[in-house]
Amino acid sequence: MVFNHNRGWTLRGALALGLSLLGLVAQASDLTVQHLEPPHWWVGMAEPRLQVMVHASGVSSADVRLRPYPGVSLAGVQRTRNPNYLFLDLVVQPQAQPGLLHLDLSRGAERVATVDYRLQARKPGSAQRRGFDASDAVYLLMPDRFANGDPGNDMVVGLGDVMDRTLPGARHGGDLAGMRAHLDYIAAMGFTMVWPTPLLENRQPRHSYHGYALTDFYRIDPRFGSNQDYVDFVAAARTQGVGVLQDVVLNHIGTGHWWMQDLPDDNWIHHAKGPYVETNNRHTTVMDPHAAPEDRERFLQGWFDTSMPDLNQRHPLLARYLIQNSIWWIEAADLSGIREDTFSYADPQFLQQWTRAVLREYPHFNIVGEEMQDKPHQIAYWQKGARNRDGYDSGLPSLMDFAVADALAPILTEPEGWDKGLGRLYDIVSSDYLYADPMHLMLFADNHDRARIFSVLGEDVQRLQSALILVATLRGIPQVFYGTEILQTSPSVRDDGRLRADFPGGWAGDRANAFTGSGLSAAQRGMQDWLRHLLQWRKTSAAVTRGTLLHYVPQDGTYVYFRSHANDTVMVVINKRDQASTLDLSRFQTGLQGRTLATDVLDGSSVDLRAGLVLPAGRSRVLQLR
Repeated sequence: MVFNHNRGWTLRGALALGLSLLGLVAQASDLTVQHLEPPHWWVGMAEPRLQVMVHASGVSSADVRLRPYPGVSLAGVQRTRNPNYLFLDLVVQPQAQPGLLHLDLSRGAERVATVDYRLQARKPGSAQRRGFDASDAVYLLMPDRFANGDPGNDMVVGLGDVMDRTLPGARHGGDLAGMRAHLDYIAAMGFTMVWPTPLLENRQPRHSYHGYALTDFYRIDPRFGSNQDYVDFVAAARTQGVGVLQDVVLNHIGTGHWWMQDLPDDNWIHHAKGPYVETNNRHTTVMDPHAAPEDRERFLQGWFDTSMPDLNQRHPLLARYLIQNSIWWIEAADLSGIREDTFSYADPQFLQQWTRAVLREYPHFNIVGEEMQDKPHQIAYWQKGARNRDGYDSGLPSLMDFAVADALAPILTEPEGWDKGLGRLYDIVSSDYLYADPMHLMLFADNHDRARIFSVLGEDVQRLQSALILVATLRGIPQVFYGTEILQTSPSVRDDGRLRADFPGGWAGDRANAFTGSGLSAAQRGMQDWLRHLLQWRKTSAAVTRGTLLHYVPQDGTYVYFRSHANDTVMVVINKRDQASTLDLSRFQTGLQGRTLATDVLDGSSVDLRAGLVLPAGRSRVLQLR
């Protein structure tokens, strides 16, 4: 018998999860295992302890015995108040070899089932995999809106939220096959990492395309493809020199999750028995020394939304479940990183456990957390190595730089002043002393939760280019939202369905094709070429990917900074002047280091700096000093 994810353990199931032969069960008629998670594991992991969740009607009354297996022991069996669950505590010693474990479930003298659980060999070098860093450029895409490579999975019976491309908030049919078909485009644009928004099953009646209300932690949504399709996508990306970040949600699930029909324990989620309590979204209550405990708990334990039950990460069994799930996907799919959603909403002590567990298995891995705040001190609190007054250290290596992102539009559009325009940016960057490692901040101009930056900037191409120059050359890891490279627009205020519009060329019959350039305007093709050139150059620049940052107080509509590493120095001028002018370079001598010649990175021209720097109206410049 083989596990079928929709029907439990049956005679007619296919290979579960599309990754491997997972668990097999020989069963009596009175016990059917509905879920066995994680579905398999590996030998040679840094953490020898393994928790296996068994979900079956009345299973808690069974006794469990592990048949002898060298290097593996059953350390204990944990039960909850729900009689339909068992949690098996296994210990897999370093000397254990791949193979099949046999776990006998009995009631008295009668054996009612045998669960066969597979231990697999790890890929060579798995533990030493490299995560993403400032040498990378990340392409963020919405799988449902990028490309439809397999129309056969557009409609899946029983999952709800049917496909309708005429509705901005409905599913549009994009999938893993479409993403895989265009990996060459992503790589050619200069991106070395791709971040798809969540791909796990979202069995929700509305807005399931966005992926953040997951309903199965171990299943790719069939409308995107299978688990094997995901593994194949990651492998294909690697052949293009592109790693994959998985978008992980630890704080909440969707109301359609199968747990909601049979919660493993009565405190598995917060406010399980109602009434509905919504989070207050007050992030600062976690770090505020004066915060009322009621306010802090309301932030941490309130639901993110009526359709998103809040998980209780203080429950030790759930905490271990979530930790193992992240590790399972890294190992099974060969991931290069994690982007963790709504990071600070989860329990702070759990977050420490989670980051440390993941990084123990993969010491060179990287995780970037979403802390959607616009003040550096609120973001910096969560970074690994932060010197917080309360002694808290989340262990999180990277954070998304919402402080810069939220300020980009006013930086480039508002009149200059002491703390306005470019002065606003200077103040934000000056706050880098708060971060344990500013180079591990992820820089971006917009994303799936923001109105498109091109529209917010009044559809001004030069302003957009200035924003992307900042993203690509300021300290940190650049991330670009799909469609930015072709001047994709949206309403200037957030409208999720419209800002996450379909990428042209991803569907048969599209009038324009951004992958080939067919049907794009000259401005769109020009922008595409411009960003491709910038990102491909960025790969070659040690100054930008590894160097120090020296910046100067903005003056007269310009912000000048230098990136340097060894003999490699890059000068960046963010220019808001509305008329052509010449920038006096006399006050930049520390940055220039006596150099008088440069190459314009964007057009390849030679530049003589002895008489100052010519600035065309509104155009920012990137110079490689010689």
